[in-house]
Amino acid sequence: MINVDLAFLIQLINFLILVVVLNVLLYKPIRKVLAERHGRISEAKSRAESVDQDVQAKMAEYESRLRSMKSGAADERGTLVKEAQAEEAAILEAARKEASETIAAIKTRVAKEAADARIILQEQAKSLSVDISEKVLGRSL
Repeated sequence: MINVDLAFLIQLINFLILVVVLNVLLYKPIRKVLAERHGRISEAKSRAESVDQDVQAKMAEYESRLRSMKSGAADERGTLVKEAQAEEAAILEAARKEASETIAAIKTRVAKEAADARIILQEQAKSLSVDISEKVLGRSL
């Protein structure tokens, strides 16, 4: 059995005083530090989440702008290619036209020179035939 005597009461009072002192000097400050730490951790987590959301939003905006720039660049490149093809076609057409005009001019010049050469050759043929006839006949015609 338990004897309740004066020593037990003194130990009980010492224990209660120790509990009160430890509560005031140790447990409350530790709980306060742990509560502050928990609050800082929660605040840091919420800041990290908000920063993460900001980063995600900015990345989405960046990717959207990048896609729009790429599509704009592709459209502009297509426009420039079409313009270059049109300019190439115009230059080729001008070159063909100039070449056909040059060929036509050369053909007319060659035809004129051939006609002139025929006339000259006909005159020379007449004079040669007269010279040959005179030599064969031995007299002048």
